[in-house]
Amino acid sequence: MQKEGVIMAEELMEQLDNHTAFTIPIFGGIPVPDSCVVTWIIIAVLVLLSIILTRKLKKVPTGSQCILETFMDFLDNFFTGILGEKGKKYVPILETFIIYIGFSNIIGVFGFVPPTKDINVTAALAGMAIILVQTSFIIEKGPVKWLKSFLNPINLLDLVTRPLSLCMRLFGNVLGAFVVMELIKHCVPGGVPVIASGYFDLFDGLLQAYVFAFLTSLYMAEALEEEEK
Repeated sequence: MQKEGVIMAEELMEQLDNHTAFTIPIFGGIPVPDSCVVTWIIIAVLVLLSIILTRKLKKVPTGSQCILETFMDFLDNFFTGILGEKGKKYVPILETFIIYIGFSNIIGVFGFVPPTKDINVTAALAGMAIILVQTSFIIEKGPVKWLKSFLNPINLLDLVTRPLSLCMRLFGNVLGAFVVMELIKHCVPGGVPVIASGYFDLFDGLLQAYVFAFLTSLYMAEALEEEEK
C-alpha cells in the first residue's frame, strides 16, 4: 500500500510538471512548454469555430446562429451592465478573456492539460487584465490624472494586489481541480471520475472564467466611475 502511494505521488508530480513540448533551435534554443502548445490549439479551434459559425449569417437567425447570437448578446448585456455605455468599447476584450479562459479550463475533458494550470499563463492573463484597466483609465481621463491617482497609496497598492489576486485565484482553483481529478482517477474506479469531471472540469472551469472576467470588469468599472466624478 505504501509503495502504491509513493508511485501515485510520483505520477501526480509528473502530471503537475509543465513539460517542454519542443525547443526552437535559435538563440541557443527557446523551450516551448505544453501550456503554450495547448494555447495555440485553443486559438486555432476558436478561430475555426468563428469562421464556421459566422460565414453564412442570416437576418433571421436559426439553428447555430441563434445559439451564437443568444450567447454573445448575454455577454454584451452582462459586461455593459457592469461598465455602462461608456465602457462598451472595452466589452470585446472582456469577452475574449472569458471565452479563452473558459476553453482553457475545460479542455481537460478532451485529454489536454489545461494551460491555466501553468502559473506563467495565469500571470500573463492577470497582467493583461490590469493593463486593460489602467489603459481604459488613461484613455478616458488622460495620463496626467492617471499619474495623480497614484498619490493615493491604495491605488498604488492595487497595481500589485489585484493582478496577484487574479493570477493566484485562477491558478489555485485550476490546479486544485486538476489534482483532485487525478486523485479520483487513481483511487476511485468505475464511472465516478466521469461524474466528478462534470464538476471539476466543466462547472468549476467555467465558473473560474466567469470570476476572472467579472473581477476585471469590476476593476474597470471603478476606474470609469472615478472619471465621471
